[in-house]
Amino acid sequence: MHTDTERCVRAVQSKDARFDGVFFTAVRTTRIYCRPSCPVVPPKPENMEFHPSSASCQRAGFRACKRCRPDTSPGSPEWHVRADAVARAMRLIQDGVVDREGVPGLARRLGWSTRQIERQLLAELGAGPLALARAQRAQTARVLIETTPLPMGEIAFAAGFSSIRTFNDTVREVFGLTPGELRTRAARARPEKAAATPGAISLRLPFRAPLEPSNLFGHLAATAVPGVEEWRDGAYRRTLSLPYGHGIVALAPRADHIACRLFLTDPRDLTQAISRCRRLLDLDADPVAVDDRLRTDPLLAPLVDAAPGRRVPGTVDPAEFAVRAVLGQQVSTAAARTHAARLVTAYGTPVDDPEGGLTHLFPSSEALAALDPESLALPRSRRTTLLTLVGALADGSLTLGPADDREEARARLLALPGFGPWTTEIIAMRALGDPDAFLPGDLGVRRAAEGLGLPGTPAALTARAADWRPWRAYAVQYLWATDDHPINHLPA
Repeated sequence: MHTDTERCVRAVQSKDARFDGVFFTAVRTTRIYCRPSCPVVPPKPENMEFHPSSASCQRAGFRACKRCRPDTSPGSPEWHVRADAVARAMRLIQDGVVDREGVPGLARRLGWSTRQIERQLLAELGAGPLALARAQRAQTARVLIETTPLPMGEIAFAAGFSSIRTFNDTVREVFGLTPGELRTRAARARPEKAAATPGAISLRLPFRAPLEPSNLFGHLAATAVPGVEEWRDGAYRRTLSLPYGHGIVALAPRADHIACRLFLTDPRDLTQAISRCRRLLDLDADPVAVDDRLRTDPLLAPLVDAAPGRRVPGTVDPAEFAVRAVLGQQVSTAAARTHAARLVTAYGTPVDDPEGGLTHLFPSSEALAALDPESLALPRSRRTTLLTLVGALADGSLTLGPADDREEARARLLALPGFGPWTTEIIAMRALGDPDAFLPGDLGVRRAAEGLGLPGTPAALTARAADWRPWRAYAVQYLWATDDHPINHLPA
């Protein structure tokens, strides 16, 4: 969109927050870049230029506005929808792969050369992978500076900088303030926000309005695995297995943001923890575009108008969700939770929870691959399905993550014993983040469809749903919401 100057100017002049993160406005006279909804008086159109990413702005020599903080904008919804290699590269960069493995590691995951990656990202985003990762490191550093008492040296290396000098120079260049000035400014603005529990990192996760929290948090709470997840004091809490250690996160819905409280054994995991939480809650979605499309169906329109902004619950660990999807085949929600809890108790890694009742990390695929099938209280065919799945995940013949091609992953899942369309599509929807995944054979979807006067057979419903593309996963959320199931209600 950043190439459509007239449309961008209109968005800036109307301060339209829907475009925050979609493009960035750079002001030539002040050398500052802003989000489209910046509250200051808009600059003259001849003084504006538009960029597709904050990294592109920084590469061109602009620094972030101190008023609107464009670096904290929601991520572009484009990477949420697209499944091409550029979108997969962006999801990996957001996941911290460049910081951990470098550009060669990013290239290896995508099957590209480093030169191809540089050329493609530069063409679409105005910045290469190193510049995009640098912009993300700067934002991670800002979060740690403003929300923790960590010494600046520790923050520099936790955020992924190779030296304290590079850290100081980058923060000063991007934000127009030294690290010490950023911390002083934050403490003066929000002195009451200091964390009461040592080691806690509190931050806000932005999203595009509207956001309907009932089915999002209701689903996570109703399917929570004891010991790994819980609903406590108005927040969904769970453990996280991360590259450098583990963590615990508490996520609570607010009117204009998600309150996020993190405990990390290693602060270097902050970038990936935030990325996983955003995917879990589908915070980079564009609800206006989704709902406008679904409203074109007169039978769906009343559901959308009654509760606009429904999100698709995701996952913090695609492999974990795949295991849980198998455990949930043809059983109730309560039975699936019981099966998962038994695996957690037997094979999960114990953790300490300073603020709640969480006790374990969900077991890794490697740990589950060694389990005794006779210990599973499952039908023999289901045991075979589970063991084949965890074996494929453990040996790397099956990978599920932000870099994986969605159609290729579907094909590999369908080739496993016991995997049919329902299991494959629910994994595509929640683990692979496919906004067009569809479950025409799901009992709840069929029941809701028949109640609304939509076709009741999977084939006929799939044909009708062609007009809902590419947002059929969101249509599923609206259809499920017609049932009075606990997944559709915020816990008390």
